[in-house]
Amino acid sequence: MKKKGFTRRKFLATATTAAITTAVSSPFASSGLTLLHKRHNKLALLGGAPVRPSGPIGPPWPYVDEQMVDAIVKTTRSRVWSRIQSPHGTVPTFEESFAALIGAKYSVGTGSGTQALSTCVEALGIGPGDEVITSPYTDMGTISSILTSRALPVLVDVEPDTYQLDPDKVEKSINKNTKAIMPVHIFGVAANMERIMSIAAKHNLKVIEDACQGPLARYRGKGLGTIGDLGCFSFQASKPIACGEGGAVVGNDEALMDQCYTVQNHGTTRKGSNTTIGPKYRMNEFEGAILTGQLPGVRERFETRNANADYLTSKLKGFAALVPQRHYPGTESGAYYHYGMTYHKEHWGVERARFLKAVAAEGVGLGAYIKTGLHREPWVDHILGLKSYKAMYSPARLKEYKAGMHLPNCDRISDETMVSFAGSGALLAGRDEMDNIINAIMKVYENREQLKTL
Repeated sequence: MKKKGFTRRKFLATATTAAITTAVSSPFASSGLTLLHKRHNKLALLGGAPVRPSGPIGPPWPYVDEQMVDAIVKTTRSRVWSRIQSPHGTVPTFEESFAALIGAKYSVGTGSGTQALSTCVEALGIGPGDEVITSPYTDMGTISSILTSRALPVLVDVEPDTYQLDPDKVEKSINKNTKAIMPVHIFGVAANMERIMSIAAKHNLKVIEDACQGPLARYRGKGLGTIGDLGCFSFQASKPIACGEGGAVVGNDEALMDQCYTVQNHGTTRKGSNTTIGPKYRMNEFEGAILTGQLPGVRERFETRNANADYLTSKLKGFAALVPQRHYPGTESGAYYHYGMTYHKEHWGVERARFLKAVAAEGVGLGAYIKTGLHREPWVDHILGLKSYKAMYSPARLKEYKAGMHLPNCDRISDETMVSFAGSGALLAGRDEMDNIINAIMKVYENREQLKTL
């Protein structure tokens, strides 16, 4: 392995999986990656040559092509700009195509992923006095969708290596007021849906899948979003399928999906009867046009992301210093909104921040994703001080709720261990850029003693 001229790139390109595992993992008991030739002996942060020039990896995001531009122009000229103007507009067309793409019978477009989740909460009749169990390691939209109906979001700790809801802690958090579980498929990779669905069935609970980051990803033969009672997706600008803002609900129960339509249509049914409480969450025709225009290439881009993610995972196999997100048995593919890894400080000798700074100098931008779990944000004290929540929940329950915001796994992920990069565009890059990501990580590892001087 230490033959003259044997570079890291050549190593990564030619070594077998077994050889990689031996070269990377076995030396942890002693001196580290000693079997890799140290071609780069000075970090870019300290004046050495970077692995790659600075700048984004992969094509610019969000995705744009001429078919999408033409769709927008056509919609503009049609003067059909709202879905209620035509049953054959871009939004109904997208809903039908998206449902088929995901593997659901029905779909309802909304103005955002948050709106999709909120629609589901309201459509299931969840409201004041009710509780919904969900993850603290997510976008605020997950929590907001529950608060909008004045229900109580019960945050449960996550598993440290999957970043997903811990099913054992979910079951322990169920009480007489619990009405639903809202698992978040973080980074577009499946939560432990086998366990979650079993728990839900045992306790007669509904399941709303927050699959906002997970279009086309599959688990045990089903698309994410089609496993629970309802599933939700986001088309915000950073997502793998994007239109700036936008979202969708999917499901297989026709009556329930009709109720979702009614809720997002300010309580008005498809036949025009004003029947229930609901905001106006309608997706507009321009969003539908952008989304429909990009669908022809969506699956190809999805498969490219998965191939590149699998490649990165194979190159990191056995590397205990930076471990890819663990997937549950039955996970067939991911949307890879982010490619996540767990940072193990004991193998680097420095805090995560120094590692991130050093890798960035090598031309590879990695980040910590969510800065803090949602259980540590001000909204918690805000709702506990509201008259409505004081009226709906007993003082004892609110005190218990506040005390339950001790979620150490989520804290450690946010504060110390999470390392990721946005995958929507980056994972569409060529294999040479995937090698650059690995090379940058390994270069910093080989020279990790230099990190202590920063």
